[in-house]
Amino acid sequence: MINLNSPVAEINRVGDSISKILRKLGLETIQDLLFYFPFRYDDFSNSVKISELKINENINLVGIISDIKNIRSFRKRMYLTEALVSDESETIKIIWFNQPFLTKNLHVGDKISLAGKISEKNKELIMLSPKYEKIGSLNLIHTQGLIPCYHLTEKISQKQIRFLIKQAISLADKINDWLPEKILAELNIPNVAKTISLVHFPKSQKDIAQAQKRLALSELFLYQIRGQLIKRALKGRQAEKIVFNETKTRNFVSNLPFKLTNSQRQSAWEILQDMDKETPMSRLLEGDVGSGKTLVACLALLNTALNKKQSILMVPTEILAKQHFNSISALFKKEKIKIGLISRTQKEANFKLKNENKKLKEEEIIKRAEIIIGTHALIKENLPFKNLSLIIIDEQHRFGVNQRKKLSNWGENKNTTPHFLSMTATPIPRSLALAIYGDLDLSIINELPLGRQKIITEIIKKHNRQKTYDFIAQEIQNGKQAFVICPLIDESDKLGVKSVKQEYEKLNKEIFPDFKVGLLHGKLKEIEKEKIMADFLKNKIQILVATSIIEVGIDIPNATIMLIEGAERFGLAQLHQFRGRIGRSKNQSYCFISPSTENINNLKTLERLGAMTKYHDGLSLSRVDLKLRGTGELYGTKQSGLSELGISGILSDELIKKTAELAAEIIQESPDLEKYPRLKEKLGEWDNTAHLE
Repeated sequence: MINLNSPVAEINRVGDSISKILRKLGLETIQDLLFYFPFRYDDFSNSVKISELKINENINLVGIISDIKNIRSFRKRMYLTEALVSDESETIKIIWFNQPFLTKNLHVGDKISLAGKISEKNKELIMLSPKYEKIGSLNLIHTQGLIPCYHLTEKISQKQIRFLIKQAISLADKINDWLPEKILAELNIPNVAKTISLVHFPKSQKDIAQAQKRLALSELFLYQIRGQLIKRALKGRQAEKIVFNETKTRNFVSNLPFKLTNSQRQSAWEILQDMDKETPMSRLLEGDVGSGKTLVACLALLNTALNKKQSILMVPTEILAKQHFNSISALFKKEKIKIGLISRTQKEANFKLKNENKKLKEEEIIKRAEIIIGTHALIKENLPFKNLSLIIIDEQHRFGVNQRKKLSNWGENKNTTPHFLSMTATPIPRSLALAIYGDLDLSIINELPLGRQKIITEIIKKHNRQKTYDFIAQEIQNGKQAFVICPLIDESDKLGVKSVKQEYEKLNKEIFPDFKVGLLHGKLKEIEKEKIMADFLKNKIQILVATSIIEVGIDIPNATIMLIEGAERFGLAQLHQFRGRIGRSKNQSYCFISPSTENINNLKTLERLGAMTKYHDGLSLSRVDLKLRGTGELYGTKQSGLSELGISGILSDELIKKTAELAAEIIQESPDLEKYPRLKEKLGEWDNTAHLE
């Protein structure tokens, strides 16, 4: 008997080859399939008569095939399948490309349902490559209503995924809901079985909204429960007190070449006050790209070192770790603070090391350095830290929950817990941040450093591309530098989007032969990446052609230009992160956004990218992105990992507050969740997989 844990191979028409393909998508059991959510919907609710069709409309029509045949096109070396479909009002021509097998499936007299866009050819309305279904029953899942679209891999189609889910959907009733009945009632949301049905086969936008509300609240509730549990656990813990050294801190700040903003001062003061207590600080510092979070963190690092205690700054990439090591070493040169760098390939210090062996080097740095800067490589057992009292994580959302737990348990003995500061540039509304990071206090930097200018952002099209290249050349002749960003394209990607290697070759040989052009992408060895970044920082490279690898944290004050190719392939939040790599000095900076050729006149694409020219803060851009994507987006394929911004577009402050209250009630009633075994089990699964992005 087929059940939730049965392999997908047991579904009708699934053989070994399809099973292997599904495994690539992480789909091994029936339950995996049911939790494989669509990322958007095609709306074919608009069912119209042929006589009422209009160009560029996305529609559904139902008709009878009056003619169908294959034609060989020798000019383009392909087969065309042409059909005439009629209803009681009119006839329309349908054309499919390179699908000669259709004449075996479809015959004259068949009643079919078609879905797609209406085009025009020789002043005649036609449909090109529409989706089709034979009408043998009323249950059409590919061409009528709201049609789910799933992330795919090679050799599997949307039709196949929908077909498999349709066969498995009745088993959704067997899934045990982890949310208690009283929570479902209080929040007015459907149970998990109903939600899964609404997600995959909604009848209306209202169904999608109901499913999204349930998914968002489930996710949020798990955050809230976990936050309550962490708060409870920390209540009995003690921390080493970091006494605020006002004199030396003031001297350090007054010697900086710039003034702190008011929100930097406020955030720093909140952090330093927390650290001056014997209970462990647990705080989130939120600030938009380029707002100066790292400098605020440095004031906490400075005071920890002045108290003769050790601190760690963890970042998500080796490039960023190296950059922080160099800049913080320079910043604290007068204070003579010992600083170490530990990542997978790098073990360095700003003081003389006795050992050359990598392992011994690492041990020596951990024992002697007052500040250790590193990556995930620092998250391992039994490292010989010396009086570790402060942990700072940059880009908090890139570290998993379990990694975060490990960090908060570090310390010389189990009675003390290091102070914990986490930083994020992800723009989250305050109410949502307090809910998602329920165990953390919140500090917000909401202004840019003094003297920074807004980055001038423009969309460039084919006719003004040469003008843009000329402008870039002029800026470089004036001593400035430029980034050119391309989407990361796998070899299997057939889309006509520029790859980073092709663009590098073109710019290096044809467009900017007189300048030094560099290439940076994730497949390079770490030593190569380091050299390229070092050369770019020293202006030995004037133009850096890169992938999204530069998204997080790279700081090149002399870079004033960014050109983003294939820009529609990135979300607005990611484009904003890219743009944050320039404009990091008092010089005017410029960001040029270029859509791919096939989307250069697409009105939706231009509207979305146009938001980059109007808005300069991440929160506004994230709201625009959500509005333009519409509520059809489900933010991922599983319930863990929903986007914070996705949640914020669905939930009101009132609902966020309500989930917090309900989570607190549950923990008060059953601190170890023994009364709620399903919720406890789900929380364990979620903790093992959830990331905060």
